[in-house]
Amino acid sequence: MAIFKNADFDERRNTAEAAKKAKLEKFRALTAQISEGAAERQTARQAIIAAREARAAEREVVRLAAEAGAAEDRAARETALKAEQAERDARAAEQAERDLASAAERKAARDARYAARKARK
Repeated sequence: MAIFKNADFDERRNTAEAAKKAKLEKFRALTAQISEGAAERQTARQAIIAAREARAAEREVVRLAAEAGAAEDRAARETALKAEQAERDARAAEQAERDLASAAERKAARDARYAARKARK
């Protein structure tokens, strides 16, 4: 039969302290590994964020360039439309003058016919 050893209080306390220290050292070693991995992941995350921000800045530059090009195109189209409108207005004014002159000629011819008819009677 095994003999049961009764440890005194100091032995039990020392054993508990040693177990706590061993557990604490194991935890510190584990957290050191985790923190190294976390630091690597954080560095990788920061690199990804920086690359994402760089791509966003590039897209913003492209968007601003496209907007500037679109604005130039709109300005050119508006200028062309204004020129075309001015040309149409000039043609319409010339046509109106011709129509007015033609109407005046027709009226003069009609008046001449009317006067000739009156003269014949």
